[in-house]
Parts: sequence; C-alpha cells; structure tokens
Amino acid sequence: MRHRRVLVVRAVALATALSVALAGCGRASRGPEGGEGASGTDSARQRPVVVLQGVDATTLDPAGHAETPAYNILNNIYDTLIYRNQDMKLEPGLATEWRTLNDTTWELKLREGVRFHNGDPFNAYDVKATIERIIDPEEASPRRNNLSAVQEVRVIDDYTVHIITSVPYPILPNRLANEHVISAEYLAEYGKEHLANNPMGTGPYRFVRWVKQEEVVLEANPDYWRGAPQIQQVIFRPVPEAATRISQIQTGQADIAVNIPANQVEALRNDSRVRIVEVPSVRVIYVAVQTRRGGILANPTFRRALAHAIDGEALIENVLMGNGYLMATALTPQHFGFNPDLQPYRYDPDLARQLLAEAGYQGEEIQFDTPSGRYAMDKEMAEAIAGQLAQVSVNVRIQVNEWGNHVDLMTSREQKGIYILGWGNATWDADGTLSPLLFGDGAFSSYESPEVDELILRARSTMDPAERERLYHEALRMIHEDAAHLIDWRQKDVYATSTRIHWLPRSDEEINLFSATWAG
Repeated sequence: MRHRRVLVVRAVALATALSVALAGCGRASRGPEGGEGASGTDSARQRPVVVLQGVDATTLDPAGHAETPAYNILNNIYDTLIYRNQDMKLEPGLATEWRTLNDTTWELKLREGVRFHNGDPFNAYDVKATIERIIDPEEASPRRNNLSAVQEVRVIDDYTVHIITSVPYPILPNRLANEHVISAEYLAEYGKEHLANNPMGTGPYRFVRWVKQEEVVLEANPDYWRGAPQIQQVIFRPVPEAATRISQIQTGQADIAVNIPANQVEALRNDSRVRIVEVPSVRVIYVAVQTRRGGILANPTFRRALAHAIDGEALIENVLMGNGYLMATALTPQHFGFNPDLQPYRYDPDLARQLLAEAGYQGEEIQFDTPSGRYAMDKEMAEAIAGQLAQVSVNVRIQVNEWGNHVDLMTSREQKGIYILGWGNATWDADGTLSPLLFGDGAFSSYESPEVDELILRARSTMDPAERERLYHEALRMIHEDAAHLIDWRQKDVYATSTRIHWLPRSDEEINLFSATWAG
C-alpha cells in the first residue's frame, strides 16, 4: 500500500477557513450551521429527513452505475473534483484549479486539508485511483465512456495531478464534475464488493447502512470541509407508487418525494402540509429501438412508421397533463450541440400505415419494456404509446420491469424490441448524451451507425467550439432520420416536500441535502 502524507494541525485550520469562505458557494442560503438556532431542537427537527425516490440504487459503487437514484445517494457521501452549482456553472470542488498545459494535458490543483470519513487525508493518489478504475476495461464500468479519452493520470505531487488524454478532450471538466472521488486506500484494503455496499467518501454525509429495497441511512459529517450540514440524518427510500409517495409526504412520514404526477399537483398545492417545487429537467425520456438484433426493427423505414404513429402532443397533454416538453432529440436547448433545425416526427397515421407496408411488416410482436415509478407516468406513457401503435395495427406487448432488471436488460444488450429510458445529461454537452446512448460502444446504446460514430469521435476531440457544434448538428440529423428514438420528451421535475424543510430542486436532478435547511 502506498505511502500517504498525514496532515495534522494545518488540516484543521484550513478546513475551518474553507467552511467560512465556501459555505454559501453556489448554494441556497443555508442559515446557521450545526445544531443551534435555525437547525432547531424540537422533536420534529430531531427526526431524519426522508427522501422518496421511485427506485432503489442498483449499487453504491461510484464506478458501478450510470443512474440518477444511485447518484443522488452517493452525491451526499462523496465529493467531485469540480462542482456544478445551482445555476449549473462549474466551480472548484476537490480541485481548486484546472487548466490545459497543451491539447492533451490537463493540470489539476487539489484542495488540501480534506479528509475521508475514516480520517484518511485526501490527495492525488485518490484521484488517480478513481479515474483509473473507471477507464480500466476489466472493470467494465458503465461510466467508462465518460472518460474514454483519458489515457493516463500522473501524480506530480500530493496535490497536483496531470490527466493525459489520447486526443484533445475539451469537455473533461464537465465530465469530472460528475465523478465521485473514492479513497484509494479504502478500495485497496476492502475491495470493490465491500465498497459497493459500504461507500466511504469526503462528502457532507457518512454512510450508516443500506437495507436493499428498503432504505439507505446517512448521518451528517461534522468535519465536512464546506461546513457541517444542518440536517443531521437523511434516509433515502425507494417507493415506486406515486400515490404512496404523496401519502407519506402528507402524513409527515417523508420530506422529499420525486416524480409527482401532474394530475395531483393542484390538489397538493392546496394542502398546507405540502410544498410543490418544480424545475425544467436536464432529463429527456425517450422510446428507443433495438436496432442491433436484425429483423424488422433494423429497418429504418419501419422505425419511421412507428414514429409517425405516435401522437406526442396528445401524450404530453393527456398522460403527462402538460407536464413535459416534446423534443426532436434527446438534447434540450440548453445543451451545447443542440440542433434547433430538427422537429419531432409529426403524427400521421396514414403515412405510418404506408411506411409499414413498404417495410414489409407482417404483424410481428414487438416487445415494449418499461419501468414503473422510475420516471413520471412511465408505465402509463408506455401503455398509451402501445395503444397508439395498435391503431395502425402494430402488435405490441408491454413488459413492466423492476428497475434493476430494466437497467440490466439495456446494458447487457438483451432487450429485443423498444423500450423507455431517460437520460439526465448533466455535462450540458452533447457528448454526455450521444456517447452513452447513440454511439456504437455506448453503455446504453441500442443503435449503431459507423457514420454517426465517426462524427461523435471527431466532435469529442475537437477544441474548436464552432466545429464541434457543426459535427453534433450533423450527427443528430442522421440519428433523427434513422428514427433511433421514436419519441423524446423533456421531463419537468415536480417534487413534493414537507413544510418543515427548505430545499430547492436543480435542473440536473441532483438531490443533495447539504443545501437543505429547516424551515422557519
């Protein structure tokens, strides 16, 4: 095991100074720290803050997932090198500075005085171990494509690293803002299976326990370098049923609930026990097509027929109750590379029937996989889409999957038909969507096109923003013409919260309780 320099008096002094300087950096107003004043001493404020997500995490290994429910839990346990604030701007995190030395070398200066929850000091070797795990092919990390351009991480000294890329990689800071930094020593001592069930980071909360499919319990880290969290204990619970999530908020059993159905919002606004908070999401939900297994789904004419058979506007209005935005691609206008010239496929059932005949469709059964509770009205959207496809005589069979099984089905490439999935691209760059979803080797890609792959690779390694944008526009045009996605809609994130806390949602769907305060 490698030698690590132990920090003593200076660490305490620096942590104290940083907590004063950075406590409000990019955050909502937090009020007094610790257990005095606004944090409260009454019984209500002694109870844990309970967060209800639609599904449980599949793992608590930062390198072992590519999903928001796990990320939200881990984001309270770990820190990232670069932090994205409430306005989605990049700010220093565990890295205080970053710059390019040349087109393929980035230098990062690291924050001194930070300690992991077990007391070990954070330094450059932890950064090296974190990134090397993700890019190691033998690890098979679903996050590998995020950092696939990284060739080497060099430790210059305890608080300086150089990240060497195989090609120019302009979005590296965006990528690093999404990667949680682990302890190299902890991983070496206990192994990745232990890490996956017992995470240990530098973040605002310490891991207490995980009872799978029941709850993850966290407690405040009083020595956190940004300052101690005001909320002392946090519990994440998976509750797939929206009605149950709402009931638990109303009865005081929970404090934050995700994915509130649009048809419940107005009633909840009139409930004095509940606050409704909402924000346009980074996430785009989509219906993708498995094009890799041959058969009728590999025919772009058939895929275009399906796309024309779907009435997206009616789905947004009647199923989502207006709580969404129809998109032409899986990027929002706020993402770099968004192509404003593309429009969603128009609803035209007569054209759909004509294209089905041209494609030679003979009534083959199409499996339609969907989760239930992961996204707002996901199962209901699948049922409505299947109904629209049936109107043009497409034979669809819906399969509702438990979330973990649904993810496994996509990443193993065993899915055989069409499916609902969502992607929250918090890099705010087209590469963060195209590389995992629509690139040949992408972890969640069911689409392949050598021409599109080439455009994505060129854009990823081009330092000129105008040329990058042109390449992304062309890639998106080809993907759209191929109907790799039958429909895309941007989610509006609607949360219900209890009135005993103050918490603001973010466009990147991050739930970080460090920014939460007691109300009043």
